[in-house]
Amino acid sequence: MDDTAPGTPVLQELHALARAAAHPEGATACRCPVALLADRDDGTVVRHGPLVLKAHAPRTAAGSGDTSGARSGDRSGEGAAAGDLDARIAVAALPALAGVLLPPLPGAALPHVPLPGTCPPDASSPPRARTAVLGDRPLTLWPYGIPVDPDAPEAAPWEAAARLLALLHRTPAPPGLPAMRAPLKAALAVDRMRRAAPGHPATATVLRAWRTLPEEYPASATDRLCHGDFHLGQLVRAPHWRLIDVDDLGLGDPAWDLARPAAWFAAGLLAPEVWARFLGAYEAAGGPATGRRPGDAGSGGENHGGGGERNGGDPWARLDVPARALTVQTAALALAKSTAEGRPLDEVENVMIDTCARIVAL
Repeated sequence: MDDTAPGTPVLQELHALARAAAHPEGATACRCPVALLADRDDGTVVRHGPLVLKAHAPRTAAGSGDTSGARSGDRSGEGAAAGDLDARIAVAALPALAGVLLPPLPGAALPHVPLPGTCPPDASSPPRARTAVLGDRPLTLWPYGIPVDPDAPEAAPWEAAARLLALLHRTPAPPGLPAMRAPLKAALAVDRMRRAAPGHPATATVLRAWRTLPEEYPASATDRLCHGDFHLGQLVRAPHWRLIDVDDLGLGDPAWDLARPAAWFAAGLLAPEVWARFLGAYEAAGGPATGRRPGDAGSGGENHGGGGERNGGDPWARLDVPARALTVQTAALALAKSTAEGRPLDEVENVMIDTCARIVAL
């Protein structure tokens, strides 16, 4: 396939860099599959044959684990703090996690590429083994993996995902790792909704649900190594299932990594039997998020439509707050995006708004 590098100058440069990395000796004729895999505020991802090149969000000088500023409208947490991304990429490269996280490829062949109107790199800056820079956006290089097929939900690898999360949560975190960003992402989503859809009729409902949540999520002795943004789009087969996208990885409560499927289950979007399979596989693999041993697990408490408990264990004692936060986050992003696009909410988005209303009524 011929790479015509369509799009903005950044996209054109990314395609060119990905091609150069895939063909370090040069290639006059290239038939590699080329694609734009994602183009969002938090990252742009292009594929060239067996490689994937990601341009991360611009670095910031702010800490990435503090949600208090986002509650009051500060957007400083959208990009990773200086040094945090490097620490997260280093975790993905750990041999102990080779079967859990897709490891990065060495980025030495990716130069610092200043964009028009930007400054060249500081010669005194230390070199990075696995990151390069495009303008003010760090670049990382990864093997291409086959994603989960969104058109085959019956084949979704829920059990494999659960086991990977359990292994991640059981792995000792290296020193110096920042906080995982899941609570911050929820706060930023609400801030985005406030700015994009202040007059939407559902905004007040989402804000009331948001106010049922704690103001802060302090560090705890039970904090573990967490992914920080788990969903099925964060899985690829390469050749076995692995977790990808470590931009939000860090220390925190592992219940946040189960929060999105828990929220879907509570909203009626994830079938009870699928939720039971996911939670059962997680706990059978020794996952610590629910605080229960294998054999203690039911699929959930009666208030959430689950399948009962054993030995008095209720997973929702730990999952409830993160699941409510992810419900609010999803609803807030739905309002922000639908308003920006000038379209009505779709069926799933309306379900999440309705779930926020149920949270308020509890």
